[in-house]
Amino acid sequence: MAADQGLIDWVAEAMEPIGSVTKRAMMGGATLYVDGTIFAIISHDDVLWFKADAESDAVWDDAGCERFTFEMNGKSGSMNYRRAPDDVYDDPDELLRWGLIGLDAGRRAPAKKPKKKR
Repeated sequence: MAADQGLIDWVAEAMEPIGSVTKRAMMGGATLYVDGTIFAIISHDDVLWFKADAESDAVWDDAGCERFTFEMNGKSGSMNYRRAPDDVYDDPDELLRWGLIGLDAGRRAPAKKPKKKR
């Protein structure tokens, strides 16, 4: 199952003042980027999660936004993403506000090293 294109379009429209949103398929969902910087994911069940980090965790905690968790091979884990507040689904200004927090976390993330060729 692919991520809801309507939700992706909604996010892209709200983030348009900041930059161009692109997506990449990810395990039934999508990874979202603004001008090449990751800022959000849409999970396989069409929930929007924004990038977070130690600097932004307090803001997410204050808003009651849960951390992204998963189970794989009998083990649980988490990733630095926080569930979007409910109001982002119908208020473009709120989506932009929270999206910018995610984008700032994405910009602070260390650059990934290129994979070595075998």
